[in-house]
Amino acid sequence: MTGKNTDFQQNITALGTASVQKFTLHSGGRLIDLHTPKVMGIINLTPDSFYQSASRYNELPSTNQVLKEAEKHLLEGAYFLDLGGYSSRPGAEDVSEKEEADRVLPAVKALAKEFPEALISVDTFRSEITKKSIGEGAHLINDISAGQLDERMFETIAQLQVPYILMHLKGTPQTMQDLANYTNLVSEVLSYFSEKITLLKQLGANQLIIDPGFGFAKTLEHNYELLNRFQELHSLGYPLLAGVSRKSMIYKALDSTPSEALNGTTVLHTIALQKGAQILRVHDVKPAVEAIKLVAKLQAN
Repeated sequence: MTGKNTDFQQNITALGTASVQKFTLHSGGRLIDLHTPKVMGIINLTPDSFYQSASRYNELPSTNQVLKEAEKHLLEGAYFLDLGGYSSRPGAEDVSEKEEADRVLPAVKALAKEFPEALISVDTFRSEITKKSIGEGAHLINDISAGQLDERMFETIAQLQVPYILMHLKGTPQTMQDLANYTNLVSEVLSYFSEKITLLKQLGANQLIIDPGFGFAKTLEHNYELLNRFQELHSLGYPLLAGVSRKSMIYKALDSTPSEALNGTTVLHTIALQKGAQILRVHDVKPAVEAIKLVAKLQAN
């Protein structure tokens, strides 16, 4: 019993110190303040994402559809808008660079013009899409492969000097579920990021955000182990992003569906925030904003 109490106290101490680190980034003359957690609203520009909602379309969305979804996210409190033209769900079909560009670039251009105050993130692992997106008005890049799927990505990020979200992934979206095996999950994730950070810093890229990649090359048990030990990722010294919104780690655990996973999403968002998450990447902005406000109230007392 004493051992259990000691473990409990250590966990409480870890939770209490998880959010001590504060970060400020910049892009294109814009200040990105992560002193309090922020919400990143997802706008999927693909027909084959895992969650069917207003943020996913069965065909290439019109500019008006994209603007409408963006406006909704912003009105509900999104700090970032994350645009993706390449589905990264398990087993998703490969998409050519041209098709991805045709999906993403017009949307970036339209959003930058209509909502100049918005911070636009582009979810891509391709360096050319990265260059063109930043040229059209995007502010940061969200790379599921952390440079593994394009050897020019790190150099491109260093040249552009924009914030860069690097995620933990083994393989590709087409192969990752066959590679969900680890000897020590958290140790291997930390080692993965340490190597990537070293390479990026050598190139002069220092505006980094860490995403442990919930659901990417990880089993249900891996995902919960990673969330339970999420605060350990603060040892890397960079802001942490939690992307659990409506994922299978929720709906499979509850024997439900993505459309029924909002309540579970909010529960896991709350846990991630208590463990020091600085960005929540979500389909549903308002509930995430409310979770941030309530956790802040809890931590202030």
